[in-house]
Amino acid sequence: MEAYVGEIRMFAGSKAPVDWHWCDGSLLDVSTYKPLFDLIGTAYGGDGVKNFALPDLRGRVPVGMGQRSGSAAYVLGQDGGSETVALSVAEMPSHSHAVYASNAAGTTNIPGSNTVWANGGSARPYSTVTDSSPADAVMNAAALASSGGGQVHNNVMPSLAVNFIICLQGYFPAFS
Repeated sequence: MEAYVGEIRMFAGSKAPVDWHWCDGSLLDVSTYKPLFDLIGTAYGGDGVKNFALPDLRGRVPVGMGQRSGSAAYVLGQDGGSETVALSVAEMPSHSHAVYASNAAGTTNIPGSNTVWANGGSARPYSTVTDSSPADAVMNAAALASSGGGQVHNNVMPSLAVNFIICLQGYFPAFS
């Protein structure tokens, strides 16, 4: 399989071809794989004297190096992202929750889609709504509570696992 040293390909096989290695973060000997070391150095790890690391693409999605307008800069070998995320209040879209109440005495003990909170002095806490759009009113802050528990949610896009391989021996690229 003809390829450039350092070229990475997706590969569906269960064994890496000759002159290729899994992109699994393995440490390789600098003197044995000098051409590859000359291309990638220690961008993915290693001490740069005795060894250097291959990219580790297990469970990762590759991202192009550099910076687009309005985006973060990606440096060769930099990893990032998270499989789970807990949103902060600042990251949630702006929204509101309508809560309606009535000054009238309650008429029922059973909440429903056509009931609102009734006057607190009533033995029945809910009142049947007769107006489909009650007027806005300021309520006591204690009447409304925050919701959500801050748990993380899955942040992984639909995916299919394949192997990534890197060329160890091949053509050394010429640069312009």
